Amino acid sequence: MSSETWTDRPEGGGMFALWLIRTIARRAGRRVARLLLFPITAYFLVKRGPERRSSQDYLQRALGRKTNWWDGARHVHTFASTILDRVFLLGGPIDRFDVRVDGLDALHAALDQKRGVLLFGSHHGSFEVLRVLATRRPDYTIKIVLDKKQSPAMTQLLDALNPQLAANIIDASQDGPSIVMDIQHALSEGALVSLLVDRVRPGEPWLPAQFLGGTARFPTSPWLIASALKVPVALGFGLYRGGNHYDLSFELFSERIDIPRQARAEALSALIQRYATRLEHYVHQAPYNWFNFYDFWHDDEGHTFDDAAVQRRTAAARAGGDAGDRG
Repeated sequence: MSSETWTDRPEGGGMFALWLIRTIARRAGRRVARLLLFPITAYFLVKRGPERRSSQDYLQRALGRKTNWWDGARHVHTFASTILDRVFLLGGPIDRFDVRVDGLDALHAALDQKRGVLLFGSHHGSFEVLRVLATRRPDYTIKIVLDKKQSPAMTQLLDALNPQLAANIIDASQDGPSIVMDIQHALSEGALVSLLVDRVRPGEPWLPAQFLGGTARFPTSPWLIASALKVPVALGFGLYRGGNHYDLSFELFSERIDIPRQARAEALSALIQRYATRLEHYVHQAPYNWFNFYDFWHDDEGHTFDDAAVQRRTAAARAGGDAGDRG
């Protein structure tokens, strides 16, 4: 097993690829641009071996059967389709898409309290389809927590297609206290602050949870931020259904997150496992929408999470160690 982490791999849909797709899409239209997804898919399958192997490992877990190249091709094609649609979801009229929305009333009710809402998403489906919210309720401010250093292509795309949305990015490459202060300021103004909470960066605190038949790591910092700020937390999933169809689903996860210091590890573990269970639910609904193309069930050195490793991490969190004090 290689010790290479997901942050070491080239960004999926990097700068040149996004520039090329954007240029063709805007000049020739979405229908013509979608024809290019087939050679792009083939190139990805041939040239990106680690991602291809991780894709098949994941698909076997999600589908519950042995997978083949066709499954991998469908997985990558779904990913490429959502990258193409970024051009139109971020910069064009949203009515070209058929977006079915579920759970919006509960989200609106939480936002109408004027306390702000933390919206936790994942690398499952399209987060860009959240722009539908801006069209349904233009009075809302949407802030996105995004690591500009890790995702330069996405940052440039936002700058080019939707400068207003780009101006509302909270840069996750800042130090922890600065990120929290920026999030707190946005929430105090009643904003919806969205962030992805399914990936662990190297050196970031985490706790284990059961996910798709194995033990995987999930970051603790988002939950500690939510506990500190005492605002509603919602989950959001934008599932690509093929063609121009998307399902956008929201769930109110909690009106308020409380993590007692004397039972920190247990409370964090319960929250993360509950989130992982909901994520698994949506993964089973749309298995080809999973866009974590790396080994999700091994650590940075390529080892599985045995019972001893899990117990050590939980003990560290219980003692207020590195799994519980960052963020």
